[in-house]
Amino acid sequence: MPAPKGVVWGPIKDMVHVSHGPVGCGQYSRAGRRNYYVGTTGVDTFGTMNFTSDFQEKDIVFGGDKKLDKIITEIEQLFPLHKGVTIRSECPIGLIGDDIEAVAKKKTKEFGKPVVPVRCEGFRGVSQSLGHHIANDAIRDWVIGNRDGDDSFKTTPYDVAIIGDYNIGGDAWASRILLEAMGLRVIAQWSGDGSLSEIELTPKVKLNLVHCYRSMNYLSRHLEEKYGIPLDRVQLLRSHQDRRVPAHDRRLLRRDHPGQRRAGHRQVPTPVRGSHREIPAPPGRKRVMLYVGGLRPRHIVGAYEDLGMEVVGTGYEFAHNDDYDRTIKELGDATLLYDDLTAYEFEVFADKIRPDLIGSGIKEKYIFQKMGIPFRQMHSWDYSGPYHDYDGFAIFARDMDMTINNPCWQELQAPWLRTDTAADGTKAARA
Repeated sequence: MPAPKGVVWGPIKDMVHVSHGPVGCGQYSRAGRRNYYVGTTGVDTFGTMNFTSDFQEKDIVFGGDKKLDKIITEIEQLFPLHKGVTIRSECPIGLIGDDIEAVAKKKTKEFGKPVVPVRCEGFRGVSQSLGHHIANDAIRDWVIGNRDGDDSFKTTPYDVAIIGDYNIGGDAWASRILLEAMGLRVIAQWSGDGSLSEIELTPKVKLNLVHCYRSMNYLSRHLEEKYGIPLDRVQLLRSHQDRRVPAHDRRLLRRDHPGQRRAGHRQVPTPVRGSHREIPAPPGRKRVMLYVGGLRPRHIVGAYEDLGMEVVGTGYEFAHNDDYDRTIKELGDATLLYDDLTAYEFEVFADKIRPDLIGSGIKEKYIFQKMGIPFRQMHSWDYSGPYHDYDGFAIFARDMDMTINNPCWQELQAPWLRTDTAADGTKAARA
Protein backbone atom coordinates (compact mmCIF):
# COMPACT_ATOMS: atom_id res chain seq x y z
CA MET A 1 0.00 0.00 0.00
CA PRO A 2 2.84 2.55 0.41
CA ALA A 3 3.13 2.82 -3.38
CA PRO A 4 -0.46 4.04 -3.96
CA LYS A 5 -0.54 6.09 -0.75
CA GLY A 6 2.88 7.73 -0.76
CA VAL A 7 3.28 8.14 -4.51
CA VAL A 8 0.29 7.95 -6.83
CA TRP A 9 -2.89 8.73 -4.88
CA GLY A 10 -1.82 10.11 -1.51
CA PRO A 11 -0.36 13.44 -2.69
CA ILE A 12 -3.64 14.37 -4.44
CA LYS A 13 -4.52 17.01 -1.91
CA ASP A 14 -8.27 17.68 -2.26
CA MET A 15 -9.36 14.04 -1.97
CA VAL A 16 -9.78 12.06 1.24
CA HIS A 17 -7.75 8.85 1.13
CA VAL A 18 -9.16 6.11 3.38
CA SER A 19 -6.90 3.32 4.55
CA HIS A 20 -9.36 0.42 4.72
CA GLY A 21 -7.77 -1.87 7.28
CA PRO A 22 -5.97 -1.73 10.66
CA VAL A 23 -4.95 1.69 11.90
CA GLY A 24 -1.21 0.99 11.76
CA CYS A 25 -1.22 0.35 8.01
CA GLY A 26 -2.45 3.80 7.10
CA GLN A 27 -0.29 5.50 9.71
CA TYR A 28 2.89 3.84 8.46
CA SER A 29 2.31 4.86 4.84
CA ARG A 30 1.03 8.34 5.73
CA ALA A 31 4.10 9.36 7.71
CA GLY A 32 6.76 8.37 5.21
CA ARG A 33 6.73 11.21 2.66
CA ARG A 34 7.08 14.98 2.47
CA ASN A 35 4.56 15.74 -0.27
CA TYR A 36 4.17 19.49 0.16
CA TYR A 37 0.90 21.12 -0.85
CA VAL A 38 -0.91 24.45 -0.69
CA GLY A 39 -4.26 24.57 1.08
CA THR A 40 -5.97 24.49 4.44
CA THR A 41 -5.60 21.03 5.98
CA GLY A 42 -8.93 19.63 7.13
CA VAL A 43 -10.92 22.10 5.04
CA ASP A 44 -10.02 21.74 1.38
CA THR A 45 -6.82 19.67 1.57
CA PHE A 46 -6.23 16.41 3.42
CA GLY A 47 -2.78 15.10 2.49
CA THR A 48 -1.31 14.83 5.98
CA MET A 49 -4.43 13.44 7.65
CA ASN A 50 -4.83 9.75 8.42
CA PHE A 51 -8.28 8.37 7.55
CA THR A 52 -8.72 4.72 8.48
CA SER A 53 -11.50 2.21 9.00
CA ASP A 54 -9.56 0.94 12.03
CA PHE A 55 -10.24 -2.75 11.43
CA GLN A 56 -10.85 -4.86 14.53
CA GLU A 57 -11.25 -8.61 15.01
CA LYS A 58 -15.03 -8.44 14.56
CA ASP A 59 -14.54 -6.73 11.20
CA ILE A 60 -12.38 -9.62 10.04
CA VAL A 61 -15.15 -12.03 11.00
CA PHE A 62 -18.20 -10.13 9.75
CA GLY A 63 -16.66 -7.98 7.01
CA GLY A 64 -16.16 -4.25 6.77
CA ASP A 65 -18.44 -3.17 3.90
CA LYS A 66 -21.08 -1.59 6.12
CA LYS A 67 -18.42 0.12 8.21
CA LEU A 68 -16.80 1.53 5.07
CA ASP A 69 -20.18 2.80 3.83
CA LYS A 70 -20.71 4.63 7.12
CA ILE A 71 -17.22 6.12 7.08
CA ILE A 72 -17.71 7.68 3.65
CA THR A 73 -21.01 9.19 4.80
CA GLU A 74 -19.24 10.67 7.83
CA ILE A 75 -16.49 12.08 5.60
CA GLU A 76 -19.12 13.85 3.49
CA GLN A 77 -20.71 15.34 6.62
CA LEU A 78 -17.45 16.40 8.31
CA PHE A 79 -15.46 17.53 5.26
CA PRO A 80 -18.00 18.76 2.69
CA LEU A 81 -15.35 20.54 0.57
CA HIS A 82 -13.54 17.35 -0.36
CA LYS A 83 -13.61 16.52 -4.07
CA GLY A 84 -13.64 12.75 -3.78
CA VAL A 85 -12.59 9.69 -1.79
CA THR A 86 -10.21 6.83 -2.45
CA ILE A 87 -10.55 3.47 -0.72
CA ARG A 88 -7.17 1.81 -0.38
CA SER A 89 -7.53 -1.77 0.77
CA GLU A 90 -5.00 -3.18 3.21
CA CYS A 91 -3.93 -6.83 3.52
CA PRO A 92 -6.91 -8.09 5.60
CA ILE A 93 -9.32 -6.80 2.97
CA GLY A 94 -7.76 -8.96 0.30
CA LEU A 95 -8.00 -11.96 2.61
CA ILE A 96 -11.67 -11.58 3.60
CA GLY A 97 -12.90 -10.24 0.24
CA ASP A 98 -14.69 -6.98 1.08
CA ASP A 99 -16.47 -5.66 -2.02
CA ILE A 100 -15.00 -2.15 -2.01
CA GLU A 101 -16.00 -1.66 -5.66
CA ALA A 102 -19.69 -2.03 -4.80
CA VAL A 103 -19.37 0.45 -1.95
CA ALA A 104 -17.53 2.89 -4.23
CA LYS A 105 -20.23 2.75 -6.93
CA LYS A 106 -22.99 3.23 -4.37
CA LYS A 107 -21.38 6.23 -2.67
CA THR A 108 -20.38 7.84 -5.96
CA LYS A 109 -24.02 7.80 -7.02
CA GLU A 110 -25.21 8.95 -3.59
CA PHE A 111 -22.96 12.01 -3.24
CA GLY A 112 -22.09 12.81 -6.86
CA LYS A 113 -18.35 12.74 -6.12
CA PRO A 114 -15.82 10.14 -7.28
CA VAL A 115 -15.24 7.32 -4.81
CA VAL A 116 -12.36 5.27 -6.17
CA PRO A 117 -11.50 1.72 -5.02
CA VAL A 118 -7.80 0.81 -5.11
CA ARG A 119 -6.96 -2.87 -4.60
CA CYS A 120 -3.45 -2.40 -3.23
CA GLU A 121 -3.01 -5.06 -0.56
CA GLY A 122 0.63 -5.40 0.46
CA PHE A 123 0.93 -9.01 -0.60
CA ARG A 124 -0.06 -8.28 -4.22
CA GLY A 125 3.18 -9.32 -5.91
CA VAL A 126 6.86 -9.11 -5.02
CA SER A 127 7.51 -5.67 -6.46
CA GLN A 128 6.32 -2.25 -5.36
CA SER A 129 5.78 -1.60 -9.05
CA LEU A 130 2.61 -3.68 -8.96
CA GLY A 131 1.16 -1.18 -6.49
CA HIS A 132 1.97 1.60 -8.94
CA HIS A 133 0.30 -0.34 -11.74
CA ILE A 134 -2.87 -0.92 -9.71
CA ALA A 135 -3.04 2.73 -8.69
CA ASN A 136 -2.56 3.84 -12.31
CA ASP A 137 -5.32 1.50 -13.44
CA ALA A 138 -7.66 2.93 -10.81
CA ILE A 139 -7.08 6.44 -12.18
CA ARG A 140 -7.63 5.15 -15.71
CA ASP A 141 -10.89 3.37 -14.87
CA TRP A 142 -12.46 5.81 -12.39
CA VAL A 143 -11.15 9.31 -13.16
CA ILE A 144 -9.63 9.70 -16.65
CA GLY A 145 -12.41 10.46 -19.07
CA ASN A 146 -14.67 12.21 -16.54
CA ARG A 147 -14.38 15.46 -18.53
CA ASP A 148 -14.30 14.07 -22.04
CA GLY A 149 -16.55 16.23 -24.16
CA ASP A 150 -16.39 19.14 -21.70
CA ASP A 151 -15.18 22.20 -23.63
CA SER A 152 -15.44 24.67 -20.75
CA PHE A 153 -11.69 24.51 -20.14
CA LYS A 154 -9.84 26.63 -22.69
CA THR A 155 -6.65 24.98 -23.91
CA THR A 156 -3.53 26.44 -25.54
CA PRO A 157 -0.90 24.87 -27.83
CA TYR A 158 1.58 24.93 -24.94
CA ASP A 159 -0.26 22.93 -22.27
CA VAL A 160 1.82 20.26 -20.54
CA ALA A 161 1.52 18.01 -17.53
CA ILE A 162 4.28 17.02 -15.10
CA ILE A 163 3.84 13.30 -14.49
CA GLY A 164 5.58 11.42 -11.68
CA ASP A 165 6.76 14.34 -9.55
CA TYR A 166 5.55 14.03 -5.97
CA ASN A 167 6.68 17.44 -4.71
CA ILE A 168 9.02 16.08 -2.07
CA GLY A 169 10.38 19.16 -0.37
CA GLY A 170 8.80 21.32 -3.10
CA ASP A 171 10.37 19.60 -6.14
CA ALA A 172 7.34 20.03 -8.39
CA TRP A 173 7.20 23.74 -7.64
CA ALA A 174 10.83 24.15 -8.75
CA SER A 175 10.10 22.19 -11.94
CA ARG A 176 7.03 24.29 -12.63
CA ILE A 177 9.00 27.54 -12.32
CA LEU A 178 11.44 26.38 -14.99
CA LEU A 179 8.81 25.08 -17.41
CA GLU A 180 6.67 28.19 -17.13
CA ALA A 181 9.77 30.36 -17.69
CA MET A 182 10.02 28.62 -21.07
CA GLY A 183 6.49 29.71 -21.90
CA LEU A 184 4.82 26.35 -21.28
CA ARG A 185 1.59 26.19 -19.32
CA VAL A 186 1.56 23.48 -16.66
CA ILE A 187 -2.06 22.55 -16.15
CA ALA A 188 -1.51 19.38 -14.15
CA GLN A 189 1.16 17.92 -11.90
CA TRP A 190 0.93 14.31 -10.81
CA SER A 191 0.57 14.06 -8.06
CA GLY A 192 2.49 16.29 -5.66
CA ASP A 193 0.34 19.33 -4.81
CA GLY A 194 -2.07 17.89 -7.37
CA SER A 195 -5.84 17.98 -7.42
CA LEU A 196 -8.62 15.81 -8.80
CA SER A 197 -9.49 18.48 -11.35
CA GLU A 198 -5.91 18.49 -12.69
CA ILE A 199 -6.03 14.74 -13.23
CA GLU A 200 -9.37 15.02 -15.03
CA LEU A 201 -7.93 17.75 -17.29
CA THR A 202 -4.76 15.85 -18.21
CA PRO A 203 -6.31 14.33 -21.40
CA LYS A 204 -6.42 17.90 -22.76
CA VAL A 205 -2.66 18.60 -22.61
CA LYS A 206 -0.35 18.49 -25.62
CA LEU A 207 2.59 16.73 -23.94
CA ASN A 208 3.22 14.70 -20.80
CA LEU A 209 6.63 15.25 -19.20
CA VAL A 210 7.26 12.03 -17.27
CA HIS A 211 9.81 12.22 -14.47
CA CYS A 212 9.27 9.01 -12.48
CA TYR A 213 8.72 6.62 -15.36
CA ARG A 214 8.55 3.51 -13.19
CA SER A 215 5.54 4.67 -11.17
CA MET A 216 3.61 6.48 -13.90
CA ASN A 217 4.50 4.79 -17.19
CA TYR A 218 1.28 2.75 -17.22
CA LEU A 219 -1.03 5.76 -17.19
CA SER A 220 1.22 7.78 -19.51
CA ARG A 221 1.10 5.04 -22.11
CA HIS A 222 -2.69 4.88 -21.76
CA LEU A 223 -2.96 8.63 -22.38
CA GLU A 224 -0.78 8.24 -25.45
CA GLU A 225 -2.81 5.34 -26.83
CA LYS A 226 -6.29 6.74 -26.13
CA TYR A 227 -5.78 10.50 -26.54
CA GLY A 228 -2.66 10.67 -28.70
CA ILE A 229 -0.72 12.65 -26.09
CA PRO A 230 3.02 12.04 -26.57
CA LEU A 231 5.17 11.41 -23.52
CA ASP A 232 8.75 12.45 -22.96
CA ARG A 233 10.91 11.08 -20.15
CA VAL A 234 12.76 13.93 -18.48
CA GLN A 235 15.38 14.12 -15.76
CA LEU A 236 14.83 16.99 -13.36
CA LEU A 237 17.54 16.15 -10.84
CA ARG A 238 20.63 17.79 -12.30
CA SER A 239 21.67 21.26 -13.36
CA HIS A 240 23.02 21.11 -16.91
CA GLN A 241 20.52 18.55 -18.22
CA ASP A 242 17.67 20.92 -17.45
CA ARG A 243 18.75 22.96 -20.44
CA ARG A 244 17.84 19.99 -22.63
CA VAL A 245 14.23 19.85 -21.43
CA PRO A 246 12.93 22.25 -24.13
CA ALA A 247 14.63 20.18 -26.83
CA HIS A 248 12.82 16.98 -25.85
CA ASP A 249 9.90 17.90 -28.04
CA ARG A 250 10.18 20.67 -30.63
CA ARG A 251 6.46 20.44 -31.31
CA LEU A 252 5.79 22.90 -28.50
CA LEU A 253 8.75 25.20 -29.14
CA ARG A 254 8.22 26.77 -32.54
CA ARG A 255 9.29 30.27 -33.51
CA ASP A 256 6.01 31.73 -32.29
CA HIS A 257 6.42 30.20 -28.84
CA PRO A 258 5.79 32.84 -26.13
CA GLY A 259 8.80 31.64 -24.15
CA GLN A 260 11.07 32.39 -27.10
CA ARG A 261 9.53 35.82 -27.54
CA ARG A 262 10.23 36.67 -23.90
CA ALA A 263 13.67 35.25 -23.27
CA GLY A 264 14.48 32.52 -25.74
CA HIS A 265 14.34 28.93 -24.52
CA ARG A 266 18.05 28.49 -25.22
CA GLN A 267 18.91 31.30 -22.83
CA VAL A 268 17.34 30.02 -19.62
CA PRO A 269 19.62 31.42 -16.90
CA THR A 270 21.76 29.20 -14.73
CA PRO A 271 21.46 30.65 -11.23
CA VAL A 272 23.33 27.71 -9.71
CA ARG A 273 26.56 28.73 -11.43
CA GLY A 274 28.78 30.02 -8.65
CA SER A 275 26.13 29.35 -6.00
CA HIS A 276 28.11 26.55 -4.37
CA ARG A 277 31.79 26.13 -3.68
CA GLU A 278 33.43 23.18 -5.36
CA ILE A 279 33.60 20.23 -3.02
CA PRO A 280 37.34 19.71 -2.39
CA ALA A 281 38.50 16.28 -3.39
CA PRO A 282 42.12 15.56 -2.47
CA PRO A 283 43.69 13.15 -3.35
CA GLY A 284 41.04 12.58 -6.02
CA ARG A 285 37.38 13.04 -6.80
CA LYS A 286 34.91 12.43 -3.99
CA ARG A 287 33.06 9.16 -4.36
CA VAL A 288 29.41 8.40 -3.54
CA MET A 289 27.40 5.19 -3.17
CA LEU A 290 23.64 5.20 -3.75
CA TYR A 291 20.85 2.81 -2.81
CA VAL A 292 17.56 4.58 -3.21
CA GLY A 293 14.12 3.91 -4.63
CA GLY A 294 12.24 4.75 -7.78
CA LEU A 295 14.19 6.62 -10.43
CA ARG A 296 16.85 8.07 -8.13
CA PRO A 297 19.60 5.44 -8.59
CA ARG A 298 20.11 6.75 -12.13
CA HIS A 299 18.65 10.26 -12.11
CA ILE A 300 20.86 11.48 -9.26
CA VAL A 301 24.05 10.24 -10.94
CA GLY A 302 24.27 13.30 -13.16
CA ALA A 303 23.64 15.68 -10.26
CA TYR A 304 26.65 14.28 -8.39
CA GLU A 305 28.75 14.42 -11.55
CA ASP A 306 27.88 18.10 -11.87
CA LEU A 307 29.50 18.56 -8.45
CA GLY A 308 32.65 16.80 -9.61
CA MET A 309 31.79 13.61 -7.71
CA GLU A 310 31.94 10.02 -8.93
CA VAL A 311 29.17 7.48 -8.35
CA VAL A 312 30.97 4.22 -7.51
CA GLY A 313 27.91 2.16 -6.58
CA THR A 314 24.16 2.31 -7.18
CA GLY A 315 21.19 -0.04 -7.32
CA TYR A 316 17.52 -0.73 -6.72
CA GLU A 317 15.33 -2.77 -4.44
CA PHE A 318 12.32 -3.07 -6.78
CA ALA A 319 13.71 -2.64 -10.29
CA HIS A 320 12.80 -4.05 -13.68
CA ASN A 321 15.25 -5.00 -16.39
CA ASP A 322 14.63 -1.78 -18.29
CA ASP A 323 15.59 0.22 -15.18
CA TYR A 324 19.04 -1.34 -15.28
CA ASP A 325 19.29 -0.88 -19.04
CA ARG A 326 18.78 2.86 -18.54
CA THR A 327 21.01 3.03 -15.46
CA ILE A 328 24.06 1.44 -17.08
CA LYS A 329 24.12 4.27 -19.64
CA GLU A 330 24.47 6.81 -16.82
CA LEU A 331 27.42 5.08 -15.14
CA GLY A 332 31.15 4.98 -15.66
CA ASP A 333 33.31 1.92 -16.09
CA ALA A 334 33.57 -0.59 -13.24
CA THR A 335 30.76 0.99 -11.21
CA LEU A 336 29.25 -1.42 -8.69
CA LEU A 337 25.62 -2.09 -9.67
CA TYR A 338 23.59 -4.07 -7.15
CA ASP A 339 20.05 -5.39 -6.93
CA ASP A 340 17.91 -5.95 -3.81
CA LEU A 341 20.78 -5.63 -1.34
CA THR A 342 20.53 -7.02 2.15
CA ALA A 343 21.56 -4.73 4.99
CA TYR A 344 24.63 -6.89 5.60
CA GLU A 345 25.72 -6.78 1.95
CA PHE A 346 25.40 -3.00 1.85
CA GLU A 347 27.51 -2.63 4.99
CA VAL A 348 30.22 -4.90 3.58
CA PHE A 349 30.29 -3.03 0.27
CA ALA A 350 30.53 0.31 2.05
CA ASP A 351 33.23 -0.95 4.41
CA LYS A 352 35.36 -2.21 1.51
CA ILE A 353 34.86 0.78 -0.78
CA ARG A 354 34.79 3.47 1.95
CA PRO A 355 32.99 6.11 -0.14
CA ASP A 356 33.06 9.76 0.82
CA LEU A 357 29.27 9.88 0.90
CA ILE A 358 26.34 7.45 0.95
CA GLY A 359 22.87 8.40 -0.26
CA SER A 360 20.19 5.95 0.81
CA GLY A 361 17.07 5.61 3.00
CA ILE A 362 16.17 6.06 6.63
CA LYS A 363 16.84 2.39 7.48
CA GLU A 364 20.48 2.73 6.48
CA LYS A 365 21.12 6.23 7.79
CA TYR A 366 22.25 5.60 11.33
CA ILE A 367 24.41 2.53 10.76
CA PHE A 368 26.59 4.41 8.26
CA GLN A 369 26.75 7.52 10.39
CA LYS A 370 28.03 5.34 13.22
CA MET A 371 30.64 3.98 10.82
CA GLY A 372 31.80 7.55 10.27
CA ILE A 373 30.67 7.75 6.65
CA PRO A 374 28.88 10.97 5.64
CA PHE A 375 25.27 10.17 4.80
CA ARG A 376 22.28 11.88 3.17
CA GLN A 377 18.77 10.45 3.33
CA MET A 378 17.88 10.62 -0.35
CA HIS A 379 14.33 9.27 -0.28
CA SER A 380 12.88 12.48 1.14
CA TRP A 381 15.94 14.75 0.86
CA ASP A 382 16.79 14.45 4.57
CA TYR A 383 14.19 17.09 5.53
CA SER A 384 15.61 19.57 3.00
CA GLY A 385 14.77 20.37 -0.61
CA PRO A 386 13.70 21.02 -3.24
CA TYR A 387 16.46 19.36 -5.28
CA HIS A 388 14.89 19.62 -8.76
CA ASP A 389 15.98 21.99 -11.51
CA TYR A 390 17.99 25.18 -11.19
CA ASP A 391 16.65 26.41 -7.89
CA GLY A 392 16.78 22.95 -6.37
CA PHE A 393 20.27 22.13 -7.58
CA ALA A 394 21.74 24.98 -5.55
CA ILE A 395 20.14 23.47 -2.43
CA PHE A 396 21.34 19.99 -3.40
CA ALA A 397 24.92 21.27 -3.82
CA ARG A 398 24.80 23.08 -0.48
CA ASP A 399 23.52 19.99 1.35
CA MET A 400 26.14 17.65 -0.12
CA ASP A 401 28.89 20.16 0.63
CA MET A 402 27.66 20.64 4.19
CA THR A 403 27.51 16.88 4.78
CA ILE A 404 30.84 15.82 3.29
CA ASN A 405 32.86 18.68 4.75
CA ASN A 406 31.41 18.51 8.24
CA PRO A 407 34.42 18.14 10.60
CA CYS A 408 32.49 15.79 12.90
CA TRP A 409 33.31 12.77 10.72
CA GLN A 410 37.01 13.04 11.60
CA GLU A 411 36.18 12.77 15.28
CA LEU A 412 33.69 9.94 14.97
CA GLN A 413 34.56 6.33 15.72
CA ALA A 414 32.20 3.42 15.33
CA PRO A 415 30.92 2.23 18.74
CA TRP A 416 32.12 -1.31 18.08
CA LEU A 417 35.67 -0.05 17.53
CA ARG A 418 35.89 2.15 20.61
CA THR A 419 37.67 1.12 23.80
CA ASP A 420 36.16 1.77 27.20
CA THR A 421 38.10 2.53 30.34
CA ALA A 422 37.05 0.25 33.18
CA ALA A 423 36.92 1.27 36.84
CA ASP A 424 40.38 -0.22 37.49
CA GLY A 425 41.94 1.85 34.70
CA THR A 426 42.26 -0.98 32.19
CA LYS A 427 40.92 -0.65 28.68
CA ALA A 428 38.83 -3.27 26.95
CA ALA A 429 37.65 -3.29 23.37
CA ARG A 430 33.90 -3.48 22.95
CA ALA A 431 32.51 -6.62 21.41
